[in-house]
Amino acid sequence: MVKRAASQDPEAIAKLYDMYAPKIQNFIYHRTSDPLVTEDLTGQVFLRMLEAMRGGNGWRTSFSGWLYRIAHNLIIDYYRKRGQATFTDIDDSPNIHTQTADPYQATAARLENDRLLRAINQLTEEQAQVVTLRFLEGYSIAEVAVILNKTEGAIKALQFRGMASLRRILENA
Repeated sequence: MVKRAASQDPEAIAKLYDMYAPKIQNFIYHRTSDPLVTEDLTGQVFLRMLEAMRGGNGWRTSFSGWLYRIAHNLIIDYYRKRGQATFTDIDDSPNIHTQTADPYQATAARLENDRLLRAINQLTEEQAQVVTLRFLEGYSIAEVAVILNKTEGAIKALQFRGMASLRRILENA
């Protein structure tokens, strides 16, 4: 399907968008906390994808990693223009919901999510990105390395330091 999209097949492009847009949107929303910015940047990701494919400058290894890399670069550009970074409240995320009908358990889960998010916000930007991609988005170390344009060793080190920092932050909270 990706090769068909690269040859400008509208149906294949639509299927790729349907397949990847929700994940890219979720990734961007966790970094911007703004639904309008999320929508705009998600659209830009797919415009850049099409422009690169037209120019013959598409992905080299992982298509999804390439899309996340485009999203990552757009987020960096967005914050350079704004001058600061923010993260979304997990409760506000459109794709994260509690899996229980018990109000007590749902409240406890929300409080724990809030606590975890506050801790993630105290990490360095790189550590927060690695932790988010690995544990909230479910990507492998190799995929995160492609997305962030780093070696697998660097991702492992960032993950280790990030998790150690999270542990310290949560123990002291």
